[in-house]
Amino acid sequence: MSAFSLSEDLEFAFRLADAAGEAILPYFRAGAAIDNKEAAAFDPVTEADRASEAAMRRLIAEHRPGDGVLGEEFDTLPSANGRGWTLDPIDGTRGFIAGTTAWTVLIAHTREGLPRVGVIDQPHTGERFFGDGETAALAHRGVTTPLRVSGKTRLDEALMATTDPYLFLETEADVFAAMRPDLRLIRYGMDAYAYALLAAGGVDLVVESGLKPFDVQALIPVVTGAGGIITDWSGNPAHKGGQVVAAATPELHAAALERLAPAARPA
Repeated sequence: MSAFSLSEDLEFAFRLADAAGEAILPYFRAGAAIDNKEAAAFDPVTEADRASEAAMRRLIAEHRPGDGVLGEEFDTLPSANGRGWTLDPIDGTRGFIAGTTAWTVLIAHTREGLPRVGVIDQPHTGERFFGDGETAALAHRGVTTPLRVSGKTRLDEALMATTDPYLFLETEADVFAAMRPDLRLIRYGMDAYAYALLAAGGVDLVVESGLKPFDVQALIPVVTGAGGIITDWSGNPAHKGGQVVAAATPELHAAALERLAPAARPA
């Protein structure tokens, strides 16, 4: 494994985010062509998704040869050195298509398969949330501000977010329906941006299911770097995706796990 430091990995992740943003923004609110990746459902991909991931992959091939790449739109490139990059070129493509600003570019640097550095980038608004598992910050309009989660400990004082109430299936839907009235407030449709807001102290709890590794790996160093907790619904590491819960405090996380336990699936 090469001797790049975490700060060097983070700096390179910023270069990847810059390249992705440059590739995406000409398509935003410009009627980008939409393809559907699934015959039985609507799983959209646009020219912007492909252009974003291709731009990041070109930089990795040029400057970090030997690093693996796991991305949403193109084939996996195995790592030759234990290092890798997990890329979601546009997380929240449905929001992107609709012209909202809740979509983000997700970039994780991994070592031996575990995320060590994460970037949640919103090119249109210029917000860049980033972390290394120990610290997290927001860079916006030339100012960098440390991120810290809220201190909320109880469900009845928590603002929870999830992308879509209909992403939960069978028993998952039952536990979500039972949990929802006990929360102070719930908001929908933010995709990965909700985790950035959790790190910033606005959102207190995020509960989702059906995530892929490229949906979640960039989030982990940001959430934990801001003092939060992110696991699967059984309390195990979340880097493989699936059922994911992120919380501001250990107490709130424990309360959520207790409610979600009847629908938790083995990792």
